[in-house]
Amino acid sequence: MAIRYALPNGLTVVFEEQHAAKVAAFQVWVKAGSADERPDQAGLAHLHEHMLFKGTERRGPGEIARDVESHGGEINAWTSYDQTVYHIVIASQFARTGLDILGDAVRRSSFDAEELAREIEVVCEEIKRSQDTPSRRASRDLFSTAYQVHPYKLPVIGTEQSVRSFTREKVLEFYHRHYTPKNLVLSVSGDLRESELREWVEDIFGGDWGRPYAGGVKRTDEPLPTGRRVLLRPDDVKEAWLHLSFGIPQADHPDTPALDVLAMIAGQGDASRLVREVKRRHNVANDVHAFAYTPRDPGLFSASLTTQPTHAARAIEETARVLATLRVTPVTAEELATAKALVEAEAVYQRETVQGVARKMGFYQSGMGSLEAEARYYEAVRGLTPEHLRSAAKRYLRFDRAVVTGLLPPGTDFTEAQVHALLDKVDREPTAAPPERKARKVPAGEPPMRIAKASASGPSDIIVEKLPSGATLVVRVEPAVPLFAMRAAFAGGLRYETPADNGITTLLTRCLTRGTPSHDAEDISHLIDAYAGSLGGQGGRNSVSLRGEFLSRHFEPAFRLFADCLLNPSFPEVEVARERTLLLQDILTREDKPSSVAFDLFGKTLYRSHPYRLPSLGEQASVETLTPEKLQAWHAAHMDPSQLTLSVVGDVKVDEVLALAREYFGASRGKAAPPPKVAVEPPPEAPREEKKVLARAQSHLVLGFPGARVGEPWRHALEVLSTVLSGQGGRLFVELRDKRSMAYSVSSFAIEGVDPGYFAVYMGTSPEKVDAALAGIRAELQRVRDEPIPEEELARAKQHLIGTHEIGLQRNGARAGLLAMDTCYGLGLDNFLHYADHVAAVTSKEVQEVARRVIDFNRGALTIVGP
Repeated sequence: MAIRYALPNGLTVVFEEQHAAKVAAFQVWVKAGSADERPDQAGLAHLHEHMLFKGTERRGPGEIARDVESHGGEINAWTSYDQTVYHIVIASQFARTGLDILGDAVRRSSFDAEELAREIEVVCEEIKRSQDTPSRRASRDLFSTAYQVHPYKLPVIGTEQSVRSFTREKVLEFYHRHYTPKNLVLSVSGDLRESELREWVEDIFGGDWGRPYAGGVKRTDEPLPTGRRVLLRPDDVKEAWLHLSFGIPQADHPDTPALDVLAMIAGQGDASRLVREVKRRHNVANDVHAFAYTPRDPGLFSASLTTQPTHAARAIEETARVLATLRVTPVTAEELATAKALVEAEAVYQRETVQGVARKMGFYQSGMGSLEAEARYYEAVRGLTPEHLRSAAKRYLRFDRAVVTGLLPPGTDFTEAQVHALLDKVDREPTAAPPERKARKVPAGEPPMRIAKASASGPSDIIVEKLPSGATLVVRVEPAVPLFAMRAAFAGGLRYETPADNGITTLLTRCLTRGTPSHDAEDISHLIDAYAGSLGGQGGRNSVSLRGEFLSRHFEPAFRLFADCLLNPSFPEVEVARERTLLLQDILTREDKPSSVAFDLFGKTLYRSHPYRLPSLGEQASVETLTPEKLQAWHAAHMDPSQLTLSVVGDVKVDEVLALAREYFGASRGKAAPPPKVAVEPPPEAPREEKKVLARAQSHLVLGFPGARVGEPWRHALEVLSTVLSGQGGRLFVELRDKRSMAYSVSSFAIEGVDPGYFAVYMGTSPEKVDAALAGIRAELQRVRDEPIPEEELARAKQHLIGTHEIGLQRNGARAGLLAMDTCYGLGLDNFLHYADHVAAVTSKEVQEVARRVIDFNRGALTIVGP
């Protein structure tokens, strides 16, 4: 049960005890975002997000991140139009330390002038990165068109010109105005007791801060639009990025619940109307999604889509037609019941992690004025009728006030005049009938949803059973939240591919849920929603899997649906053709994600003969040859029950899991093929370097070396080495980002494989900084080869690895994934049960040895993608 109280200085505290994991989450919600800036402060709220971790009166630059990571925690922040949020997740044994660090940063940030100058450079790199991202550019166009005077028209991050204008005095003015107790909410969830928390909060956050609250900033109201607004512009993209949007009220308006549910029915999930009609029936969108954005001030209802340029006009027309139907015809009772269940299920899934609980409480208390607003919201959702939704659609989805924006590939024939003509045409059409849906059985007579379940018992032992087919079943009961997760894993993935069938894993996993003899694709999408869950295939470098998460009350039918998709995919010709076309479009648009291009190029450069050199999406020539028959043959050969590892984790009964697993996976189908023989890649005999010219604001570089296999004992030392270099307290971050402002993002990766994987460093930086950045990366890599890691730094890296491992395993899906993959790779339960012991045992000598073993500049690969 959540509690709320206020300190004498005005700070509001919300808290909920959660003892399922030995973890605590602390979040400070500042009720000021970019919409609270003056015109000369554009981007200042976001700059504070960066600066608060750069040092205080008690902690120097870099110490905050190092302090958190040395206690196994994670620290980060985000900025929106309406708030800035600082958050720490940490092992509960170090909870007071975590709270003290957060309180120190928010209350006593020093805003050192030299640090400010360096961080301004980092933010400018972040701005360049956003300029290279089509989704960000498309979103920026939407908001600058939908809002003419309200501050939501400006990007949260600011512009390079505005950010470079900031002085320490400007920063302090904003800080003193907004970072005051009465304008803050401290949200806490986790393995703590109320009495100790109250004592800590009073000690850390209590007393007079010397910054009296001057009240909120008056924002300029956006006048009601008097007509349509259209902005279509050519852009260096491979597909069109389009938005069809409408003005709607703010978060606390009575119509918000109806608009949220309307957006879900319109365009969230494969069973939604826009996906069924625009993407699947008419095949005029590569992706389509609807959302109701309801911030503190009036927001937007938007359908966003990507499409081939030749389909742009038709995509907008069919999207408009679906939305027009919602204005005139009530949704079905079945659609509404499913959408209501999904909205409530989101609250259940949020309770899997302490940070999810803290985020929910922080949002309702700071953004909606009280914790009680959550109960009122769900009560309003439960009370919605089809007429409520039709009325809201009629009121807000007005084509005479629509906002249409688009990034168009060069040469696209789609004009503002066409937008007006086709919206007028759809608006004048006679009442459209809603898209037909087959009559289906909806799970009936369901009890009210449990948002949480108090459970005295903790997780069960892990049960492992070998089925008669040879399949391995792994079960763990985790009763804290009424959810369960499943993961079916098989050896395979990219490692089993050849240049002739490259991309088959990705296409196959996308088609697993597109039809079986007993359910067509639409049935499956509908049932996934009816069970308030998710179900989808996933291909990796060494495996192929199916993953599902559902509410526990739907255990048996959800298990049967999962098993049907896994065992009996029928790969219908029409569905395979559609997914193949979408995959080919993804291949065509790879250049819109330059960091992915850099990693694809790195794979081809480090590996010359091994399948790891192939791109996971495949190449156009190979994907075009993939047929339903090829998918069926691959599935029979490599996804037989005899080759299966199945994990089930969550609020389940072991005997029910065992019974269903034996029923479905107890017998082999007899068509399993032996694994292909894959020759090990010889290490490079000389340095390899490849460059790809791409007209972007940033250059993306990857420098790496052959790495470890999944089972090799030295892989833990390599992980520790990577953590010494990576993370906010790591050497690369501190030296190249914090001290030299070369990048917004720089990190290292230890990627293991069934065959040797790789260890690599990635950085996105300005083109003129590439040579200096590479020199800096090489210097840090040389240093870990030459010098032993000091014990204090080693302890930080190990504790950070152990802590983030535990934080990451709060979700059933994460636990199911780890258990399935480790068992599939022959590692057993060792990683799950003893990971912390292995990491804790790593010595400084072992880290230096593994650095010398892996980092060899004469046997590495470097790739650079950029201008």
